[in-house]
Amino acid sequence: MNRKLNFNTTFVTFGILIVLLVVFIVEIFMGGSENNYTLMKMGAMSNYAVVAGNQWWRLFTAQFLHIGVLHLVSNAVIIYYMGQYMEPMLGHLRFLLVYLLSGIGGNLLSLALGSDKVISAGASTALFGLFGAMTAIGLRNMKNPMISYLGRQAFVLAIVNIALDLFAPNIDIQGHIGGFIAGFLLAIIVGDRTMRKYNPKWRVVAAAILIVYVVWTVRLGMVVKF
Repeated sequence: MNRKLNFNTTFVTFGILIVLLVVFIVEIFMGGSENNYTLMKMGAMSNYAVVAGNQWWRLFTAQFLHIGVLHLVSNAVIIYYMGQYMEPMLGHLRFLLVYLLSGIGGNLLSLALGSDKVISAGASTALFGLFGAMTAIGLRNMKNPMISYLGRQAFVLAIVNIALDLFAPNIDIQGHIGGFIAGFLLAIIVGDRTMRKYNPKWRVVAAAILIVYVVWTVRLGMVVKF
């Protein structure tokens, strides 16, 4: 049986992948994707630059940069896979919102708890946000076998990847965990297009936790240590 991809249901996912590829090509022409000067110039995460240089936009731009082609490919493959069922489920705008804000949320925890001596970049903060969002959707739709299965699968993928992070060098594990937390809370807040939504009480609680998370990470991240 042939399976056809419907571009109309996943055009945001394809748009994200195109943007990531274009940005990576620009990195190469600017001096190389593994060149620290190039990465900093294009908006990679640097706690010192964010705080001392007041360059808060790096919390957003870092999620579009990648360090090496394998870094890009590994993230792109999973984003493609997750987007095929999450974008139709969430809707285009919600999917994009969860993706982008999770990327920022992950970088906030990296700002708060990560090393101030390194720079970081990558879409994995946003990707882990998709893991978190799918986990939240799965929990709310436990009576739906397919949705609950996808939620469990996303949670297992997140746990396995975080466990592997512990043994891999130069991995921003704080960014991954922060992205998962942000995506989980955002999915509760914004709901989804076709499946059941969390009730208003849970959505208010999630919003309050997200606000506390943002304030806590920003205040903690304002202290730069070398």
